[in-house]
Order: sequence, then C-alpha cells, then structure tokens
Amino acid sequence: MDVLRPPLIRIGGRVYRKSLVQEQAFPHEEEEDFCAGPGDCADEPCGAFVVEETERGFQCRVEVPSPLYKYIIGKKGETKKRLEAETRTSISIPKPGVEGEIVITGQHRSGVTSARTRIDVLLDSFRKKQPFTHFLSFALNQPAVQQRFLQFKEEVLEKCSKDHGVSSSLFQNPAKLHLTLGTLVLLNEQEIQKACDLLQRCKEDFVEDFLGFSQVTGGQPLTVEVAGVEYMNDDPAMTDVLYAKVRMKDGSDRLQMVADQLVERFVASGLMRKEWDRVKLHATVMNTLFRKDPTEEQNSTMTGKSSFKERESFNGQNILKVFENFHFGEVQLDSVRLSQRFSSDASGYYATSGQLCFS
Repeated sequence: MDVLRPPLIRIGGRVYRKSLVQEQAFPHEEEEDFCAGPGDCADEPCGAFVVEETERGFQCRVEVPSPLYKYIIGKKGETKKRLEAETRTSISIPKPGVEGEIVITGQHRSGVTSARTRIDVLLDSFRKKQPFTHFLSFALNQPAVQQRFLQFKEEVLEKCSKDHGVSSSLFQNPAKLHLTLGTLVLLNEQEIQKACDLLQRCKEDFVEDFLGFSQVTGGQPLTVEVAGVEYMNDDPAMTDVLYAKVRMKDGSDRLQMVADQLVERFVASGLMRKEWDRVKLHATVMNTLFRKDPTEEQNSTMTGKSSFKERESFNGQNILKVFENFHFGEVQLDSVRLSQRFSSDASGYYATSGQLCFS
C-alpha cells in the first residue's frame, strides 16, 4: 500500500487517517510518553471534540445508544478494562437499556482524548455490523399502481411460471411499493429525531428550490412514470432482483437531483453510509430474498446481513421480454419518508418516523 495515501475513515462527521506503518517496538522502551502530559494528543487532534478540564483532571462525554454499550464493555468487561489501562482513564457507562452518556475521565488530556478516539473507532466498527433500522423512501403504493402491480404479478405467473425459480413468493407486497434512497442505523429516539430534523433542514436548504416552492402554491409534486422492468445482476437467467424503472414524466432530472442531494447530506452528517456515486432509482417488484422471508425489506442495492442469505435465483429472461414495457402507472411523489423497517401503518405501508412534505 502507498503509505503517502493512507485510507480515510469517517466517524461522526470527522475524518481519520488509518496508519499503515507499524512502528518497531523496543523491549526496554517505556511507554510513559503515551499519556505523558496534558498537552499531548496521542490519537486525535484535541479540538475534534470537547475535553473539559476539571478539578481532578480532564473529562469527555460521548452520547452512545444503549444497544452499543456492550461493545465498549466487552466480554466480562475486558474491553473496558483494557481501554482504561492503556489510556490511564476511567470510563463510566450507563446501566444496560438506560440511555445516557459515556463519561471518560483521566489526569491527562491526551489519555482522555485517546480513549475517546478508540471508543469512536470501536463504535463505528460495530455500528457497521448492525442491520439497518430505517430508510429514506418515496412511496409508490397509490391504489392505481397497486392494481397494475397485481395485474403484472398475475400475468407473470400465468405466462412465466414454468421458468426456473419463478413463484408467487418472489413478489413485493403491493402496499409497500417504494423507492429506497438510502438506509440508516438509528438505535434510539435521539438518533431518529436527529434524522427527522435533518430532513426538515434539507427542505429549507435545497428541496424547495427544486420544487419551485412558493408561499401561495407550496411545492409542486414530482410526477413520475413507473414503467418497464430491469434486472440487477449480470445474467438475466440467474436473476435475484427485478425492478420497475422510474422516470420523471416531464423528462427532467429533478427527482435524481433531489435524491442525490438528500443522500449526500445524510452521508455528510454521519447518519448514512455512502454506497454509490448516485442513487439508483428503482422499485423492486421481485426479489429472491422474499422467497424465504416474506417480511424481509432489505433493499437489494444496500449492504446488510440479510444480503448474505442463500438465494435461489430465477430465470427472468422471458419476464424481461414479455413485460419490457409494462406500464405500472403514474405517481405524484409528495413527500420523502423516514420509514421504519419491519413495520406497517394503517395503509399497509411502512410506519413513518418522520417526513419531508413537498406542500
């Protein structure tokens, strides 16, 4: 690897450089310099987060969702003990299930800073392994589109049921037809509220401009056509995901621009991970993940634990030929929703934790 261009790690809106150089350890070298003095900062510039000076030394507080406490504690408390010993600090963690702050205290600023940085890296690593809990979506489940989708399902089963792997269990729930913009791991009410607040700021900062917002008429809905089908992988004979294509009725790029900027803003905030350069606008209609788990709402283009399940692909060649131009209908997109995974509201769509309304 090029040591002059180390990989970058983004944590909580900050960027860290990952060291690729292993320094040689000398048996008789003492480690006093690791936390030697209040002016040193071992792992992180001191200004990256607040370290308060107290009567007994230094202190730093970090908000951590309670489901992640166990990763700082470790098996039988080993991780916490090691962090405290190596950074010469004391780490106070709230009781399991109680939301609060982890408090790091120590006699030297550098030790507190080092402990905080290591905790941030640990949390970032384990957060990546959590299945996503929420996602930003555009709902496509208007009655007329649901009816056309059910017609599509009926005709596919009638004309293509003999093709390998094709069965009724592959089809999306019509009440949950949607476009996914990006997925989020939100582990407590504070993180959900943070995402909701960011949605509203996005509306004020740039969404209203794309919608031609005015005080008299409000914003104009984005009218889209849902028509045609396409597949995700390289071989249509071994298809895992079949999706309906979505395009603006007026031929503009406004929907793509709104989607891209929303994701860019959420990635910059640390609430979402960047997966692609641009959002892939698509509505999943068939997915082999549904075959074994009909409640599975994993978006096919996003990474997550469920994407590693064994999948039985289906032969989508005939479906792609016969339904190449199938028209599912038009939809007026009037809001972006913060949708909760594995949930349903009264309409059958995902429960909404917050939304950005265009009107």
